[in-house]
Amino acid sequence: MTTTVSAARAAASPVPTGNLEVRNVSKAFPNVQALSDVSLDIRPGEILAFMGENGAGKSTLLKIINGDYQPDSGTLTLDGKRLNFSGPRAAHHAGIRVIYQEPEIIPGVDVAENIWVGELPKRLGFLDRGQLNRQVRRSLVEYGFEDILPMNLLGEQLSSAQRQIVEIMRALKEGVRVLALDEPTSSLTDEEVDRLFELVRRLRDEGVAIIYVSHRIKEILQLCDRVAILRDGRLVAVKPAAELNDAEIVRLMVGRELTDVFQRRPSDTGREVLRAEGIHSNWHRNVSFSINAGEVVGFAGLVGAGRTELAKVIFGELPKRSGSVLLEGRAVTIRRPDDAIAKGIGFAPEDRKREGLVLIRSVLENASLAILPQLSRLHFVRRGLERSVVAGFVDKLRVRTPSLEQEVGKLSGGNQQKVVLARWLSMRPRVLILDEPTRGIDVGAKGEIYRLIDELANQGLGIMFISSELPELLGLADRIYVMQNGRITGELSRAEASEEAVLALAMADQLSAAQAAAAPNMKDGAA
Repeated sequence: MTTTVSAARAAASPVPTGNLEVRNVSKAFPNVQALSDVSLDIRPGEILAFMGENGAGKSTLLKIINGDYQPDSGTLTLDGKRLNFSGPRAAHHAGIRVIYQEPEIIPGVDVAENIWVGELPKRLGFLDRGQLNRQVRRSLVEYGFEDILPMNLLGEQLSSAQRQIVEIMRALKEGVRVLALDEPTSSLTDEEVDRLFELVRRLRDEGVAIIYVSHRIKEILQLCDRVAILRDGRLVAVKPAAELNDAEIVRLMVGRELTDVFQRRPSDTGREVLRAEGIHSNWHRNVSFSINAGEVVGFAGLVGAGRTELAKVIFGELPKRSGSVLLEGRAVTIRRPDDAIAKGIGFAPEDRKREGLVLIRSVLENASLAILPQLSRLHFVRRGLERSVVAGFVDKLRVRTPSLEQEVGKLSGGNQQKVVLARWLSMRPRVLILDEPTRGIDVGAKGEIYRLIDELANQGLGIMFISSELPELLGLADRIYVMQNGRITGELSRAEASEEAVLALAMADQLSAAQAAAAPNMKDGAA
């Protein structure tokens, strides 16, 4: 990415200061006090992290800053001028932009139109495509994104990283003064994260005030200047990042020490519950693996290795060309998710908001989806039984919700994940597939998910566990299969597994190619 700001641009249009002051802000919803008397400054030329458990108030504060919500009390000022936004558009006009985890992208139009949506240049009443393309190309070149964001791509073709870039380019086009990024790296590769960090640092150096929200402590300590920590709607600390470490941040976030988060009690019964043999699909070549009752089997690999696709093939969401799946030693036919569910396989997908939940429906309705036939009589759901069953799992999983009628889309990420788990546990599965189950949730909720996985395994459930966080895999998995380019490159026992061993198998093809390329040179040198 280019890092030099053109002198002409800097001289012609310097970024105005954006000192945002939040004073004594409170916000309540039915049965929930989301924010209580929060005061802090977001300074120009600084990256300020917002951290806290899911439900701590971070999202509510962002939505007040973005004009989505009005505070019940307290004030916001920008460079001394009091703000009273009627909605997000008013915040955008003031130079404030919040980029949420799910960027707002228009599927059927290209990158250039997505960036300039609402302000498309016109000529004689028609879109001036030439001017639009020149404007967008100039911006992409200036910020070094021309190689990863082709202007002819349509919205539905964009990757997660490209969607983030489109949203950021929209903000820059509008002369952003305060930019907030909500979990921007949750779906990015390491290279894409590096590019994003370079851009964020550049914007900070140009004078933009940056709010950075993430559950990834390593990122916060690497990138941010100060850290604001919220707990139960209250601001508990604002400290320079240089004065903090992992343990101190966790303690401030959860109000207690987190110990033994990754410890698991081995419980493998030796009884095989799932076996896949010779799976071939559009994404896989000859994949075979097994899972025993009481065992957590991890699946590691780099982006594009085929882990998520493998889970979807086993669950019947994606087709296989050949190969077999056996449950407790018996071959089964799984063509659709309905088949998998009927045979006792549950699947918590990576993208819980798009694939795992119906966000506008209640906790009750989401949690009971997998067992509606068992809850029904003459095609009518027995509501009393439904409430009783779901309430039991909501209590067991400690889902923080005002009621079972609460829209699941209004819960925090960690609580949404627990609702997904409640759905599958209610059907009493034999095998549970978990694809990135802790992505986008805080350390406290992660600890609860880890303990739940341990408990389920000790009750005899076989768990297929996909994660991109190596410490998580190493702490939870009894065995780890490593994938690359749609095939399994190796299997590691708990004793054999280490970050180095996993990465070596995950990059086996690249390492082999590099060694092969180096061999002639080594030979010549020896000669």
